[in-house]
Amino acid sequence: MLKKRISVKNLIIGGGAPISVQSMTNTLTEDINSTIKQVIRLEEAGADIIRVSIPNSKAAVALKQIVKESTVPIVADIHYDYKLALASIEAGAHKIRINPSNITHKQGLKTLARVAGEKNIPIRIGFNQGAFKTRISIDELVSRTLEAIKDMEDYGCTNLVLAVKCSDVNITIASYRKLYGLTNYPLHIGLTEAGAGETAIIKSSIAIGTLLSDGIGDTIRVSLAGDPVREVLVGKKILQCAGIVKDFVEIIACPTCARTVLPVEKIAMELENMTRNTKKPLKIAVMGCAVNGIGEAGNADFGVCGGKTQSLLFKNGERIKNVINSEITNELLKILEEYTNE
Repeated sequence: MLKKRISVKNLIIGGGAPISVQSMTNTLTEDINSTIKQVIRLEEAGADIIRVSIPNSKAAVALKQIVKESTVPIVADIHYDYKLALASIEAGAHKIRINPSNITHKQGLKTLARVAGEKNIPIRIGFNQGAFKTRISIDELVSRTLEAIKDMEDYGCTNLVLAVKCSDVNITIASYRKLYGLTNYPLHIGLTEAGAGETAIIKSSIAIGTLLSDGIGDTIRVSLAGDPVREVLVGKKILQCAGIVKDFVEIIACPTCARTVLPVEKIAMELENMTRNTKKPLKIAVMGCAVNGIGEAGNADFGVCGGKTQSLLFKNGERIKNVINSEITNELLKILEEYTNE
């Protein structure tokens, strides 16, 4: 089901638009130079939308310069104080994120919705299960979201994006599945408070990947403790591995065993790093022995099959030539260049 199209600066969320990748700065927002530097790093990593926290009036004032320096939409993250949201709109924020469960000033919320509606500034309603004082059920989480939608619509704001995140993979999946069929607004998906390191990446990949395979999700954020650039890189990888983004180079490699005669991991990682920014749908295979050779990599565009001193290069399932093992990476890159120049 296609969701409503929401414009955030020059980006479209929903309505069949490409799924966008978000992240959030973790610098002090009022430290303008540090925040702008991080915004630039996130842009360079491929972030489509960047969120900044606005915990005080100094941050709201700083937002004006941050917005001016950014080439992608900037979202102001607001909790508790609706006045900071109004100040962020005045500073040029392209979108506002609120959690209605912690903005208790109903007249203020009404004012925010009216101003956002008049200025055509979208609002993301982001309910996190952990934000409530008592643990609420999936049904309650979804019903609270629907109530918030009605309030915002009644107050004059119909440019909405929705999120119902949790730190539990299964609850997150179930919540989004339930909400998906009950509203026409686009959904921002992700697993909140996922943690750090491999576990957080795996949890996020399961939650986001499952929802994407269901056709659910219009924009994503991978919430990882630490450098936010990693969130963007992982988010882009999830979209690639889910088959949603197709213009990239995929490196496939055998898992290695006692038959392996090539440094498979080393070659694969070198190719991964060298092709990170190549926007072309290609598959390169690095196979460590004759058993894991052309046969098992038959769907690759080209690759290598390992031999003790010389290895076989193949292209479109056909043998090309033998090369000495020390030249494998260079030879594969030459073939890659042929493909990218076609």
